[in-house]
Amino acid sequence: MRIWKQLLLCLCVIVLALGLWVFMVPSAGETLAKYGVPEQVVAAIRPQVSGETTANDAAGGNRPAGQQQGQSGQGSGGQRGQGGGNRGTLVNAQPVTTGTVNDRLSAIGSGEAIQSVVVMPQAAGTVNEIRVTSGEKVVKGQVLARLDDDEQVIERDKAQVALRSAQEKSASYRNLQSVSRLDVLDAQIAEEAAKLALSTAELNLKRRDIVAPIDGIAGIVAVNIGDNVTTQTSVVTIDDRSAILVDFWAPERFAVAIEPGQPVEATSIARPGQVFTGKVEAIDNRVDPASRTMRIRARVENPGDVLRAGMAFGVGMRFAGERFPAVDPLAVQWDGEGSYVWQIKDNKSVKTRVRVVQRNPDTVLVEADLKEGDRVVTEGLQRVREGAPVRVLGAPETAEVARQ
Repeated sequence: MRIWKQLLLCLCVIVLALGLWVFMVPSAGETLAKYGVPEQVVAAIRPQVSGETTANDAAGGNRPAGQQQGQSGQGSGGQRGQGGGNRGTLVNAQPVTTGTVNDRLSAIGSGEAIQSVVVMPQAAGTVNEIRVTSGEKVVKGQVLARLDDDEQVIERDKAQVALRSAQEKSASYRNLQSVSRLDVLDAQIAEEAAKLALSTAELNLKRRDIVAPIDGIAGIVAVNIGDNVTTQTSVVTIDDRSAILVDFWAPERFAVAIEPGQPVEATSIARPGQVFTGKVEAIDNRVDPASRTMRIRARVENPGDVLRAGMAFGVGMRFAGERFPAVDPLAVQWDGEGSYVWQIKDNKSVKTRVRVVQRNPDTVLVEADLKEGDRVVTEGLQRVREGAPVRVLGAPETAEVARQ
């Protein structure tokens, strides 16, 4: 095929594609007009269909009044012509609702017993007796284990003998007139020293008993009979879990909203479907600069003893939050200046600037001059123009025009 035939064929294809584009795309005529294409050429490519409104008609009609009146007279009657002249772009719209942000805090926390003590001996020695088992409930002062105490018993007995001797000598010196006052004073001092020595011996003997310092539940006993222990040996852990302290980290934006005593809801994977209530007990005095979070401690009651120290908890708190207009995600559009929505006022489209605050699956919270109940366009956005008349699908005025 010769080159001029190929060029002619390409030109025909381009003209055909341009014609289809003008015919199929409603805003194509307006786009061509912007580039200087005469309206007569556009009209020749895309003839007007009865009942259809072009972009120029929707914009108010730049044509002479006589021409508009002639067109409005076409149809089956004068009443129908008047209805067609007021028609605008058909769109779908949704009302603006109200949404809330920062109204709920969800975090993961770690629980610990309200009191937890690692019991260690107060003296070194050999374990002679163990009186507690794992999981047993103990009370403060209860003997958990005993160390060998033969040496301490002997020392106590010796101290008792020394005390009796000192007491008898002191009593004798007080009754004798021949004894000097200084000797009587020395005898009294010796008696007091003997009493102190006996107290020391009894204390050393008492420390051979390993006792519970708090009420609680005993953990696994870490020693056996016959083990040699020191003051650094861990014998057993006791947890007072009548309540559980849950530590969690809250984002910085909640720093001024959380106060001691606020209610808290906690859930645990060990008790699915069960919600435990508590309250904020303590708030840290600073925000962590690395994570921009603040440490919060909540107290969760455990009356049924179903919670354990070390459990992971899902913590939830509710706040008043901040309220913003909420629109359908399809309504938010973007241009070179930012985001906006097409708001319908007096059956005309108005471009309203918005700032996106939060995106949710079904709504977008925005900061804008919108009130609850205002309508924004969600479908037919490609045909909407600033200040142009619009018809809302399903609206009473739209149905009335359709009947006319």
